[in-house]
Amino acid sequence: MATAEKMPMLIEGQRMLIADLSRLKAERPDIIDSIEEARAHGDLSENAEYHAAKERQGQVEAMIGDIEDRLSRAVVIDPTTLSGDKIVFGATVTLLDEDEKPVKYQIVGQTEADAKSGRISYNSPLGRALIGRKVDEDVEVTVPAGDKYYQVSKIEFI
Repeated sequence: MATAEKMPMLIEGQRMLIADLSRLKAERPDIIDSIEEARAHGDLSENAEYHAAKERQGQVEAMIGDIEDRLSRAVVIDPTTLSGDKIVFGATVTLLDEDEKPVKYQIVGQTEADAKSGRISYNSPLGRALIGRKVDEDVEVTVPAGDKYYQVSKIEFI
């Protein structure tokens, strides 16, 4: 059972979920056609096409339910309307790693998270360690590769 917990996300994340939802809903008629076609082949107990179509229907309906749940709990946050001296959801943070090399991350929702493009979830180990920190604070985070140390260099709301 899903919780009623609010789900922060950026507008890009909301748009992505809406696009996924539209794509999945558009797939429904094709699945129904596949089921009808497979049903016409006769004996359903040994009809692999029918079982595959029914399985896909179940997957699509589950994904639609999940996305609708997330959208109903979404709290869309525009980082450009935020300010302050602490790291919060939506902030873009420049950190200095142990070698004084700058790394930049934006704190985003789970939907938008993509570490390779510098977007980390507020629920990730680093995201949780950064929330509430200020410029010049040190941050220690334990990740699968071991302990990492950073210093907060800059906080932006862009």
